[in-house]
Amino acid sequence: MSVSRFSTLPLILAACIVASAFSSALGQTSAVTATHKDIAYDDDDAAQKLDVYLAKSDKPMPTMIYIHGGGWRAGSKNRIPAWLSKAVREGWLSVVSVEYRFTNVAPHPAQVNDCVRAIQFVRHNAEKWNIDPQRLGVTGGSAGGHLTLWVALHDDAANADADDPVERHSSRVACAISFAGPTDWSLLAELEHKHPAYRQLLGYEPGTPADEMAAEAKRDVSPISFVSKDDPPVMQVHGDKDNIVPVKHARDMNERLKSVGVLSQLVIIKGGSHAVAGAGPQVSARAVSFVRERLVGKTTPR
Repeated sequence: MSVSRFSTLPLILAACIVASAFSSALGQTSAVTATHKDIAYDDDDAAQKLDVYLAKSDKPMPTMIYIHGGGWRAGSKNRIPAWLSKAVREGWLSVVSVEYRFTNVAPHPAQVNDCVRAIQFVRHNAEKWNIDPQRLGVTGGSAGGHLTLWVALHDDAANADADDPVERHSSRVACAISFAGPTDWSLLAELEHKHPAYRQLLGYEPGTPADEMAAEAKRDVSPISFVSKDDPPVMQVHGDKDNIVPVKHARDMNERLKSVGVLSQLVIIKGGSHAVAGAGPQVSARAVSFVRERLVGKTTPR
């Protein structure tokens, strides 16, 4: 099944989202230099670029694809989280950092389509970059956490008959880690979500009542809509005091995944805010352990 491309609604411009608190909490760093910088994975918009951080190895490397946060209208691919940077330096993991179109350019599904395309593009270049195409994972925080879960849980976008060779590759991943990512837009009708980004992502003006937003749009933007028994292992990290993305998003997703037999780990940080990725070793160590077990230790099919 191909990536959803329903008719989008007109985008209402609003104030730019400031994501500095979450970004700094992620421990973002420039400690490693990108091996390949600003590589275009598509040609619809200047934002459709990625950076590649290659670990030194003679063998094809497991690779995490990093999707930054920022309310789907801010942030940058130019820095990666400290735990990923450290993994590259230590030589056991490569990383690809993805930029995508913001909502002031185009609303959903532009962002998910870009991330799906980026994954396919990485596979298309896997041999050249010494990347193991069977061992790709995806991670991100906040808006990046949402995009992480969406691409991880959605059906494969591969089209064997496509004229574009990139589109013939699989978009599926081997594991996913979301830090404080929203999962279900139906919760806007149940819980208070003050942040305007939820509406802006779908092309609505901030403050639009949830029941006035198209039901199909809310379903399609919600990663929880695509849970199925063939999904990869998922880890979620969420603070129980998050006032941007209520923790119910993570709890409901965890329950849904487990209900169909998907391996799901939910790490709740007591007292944690939306910047939960900066909660210290209790977060970074768990993320590293998950990636080592579910991606690095994964046997490559022959």
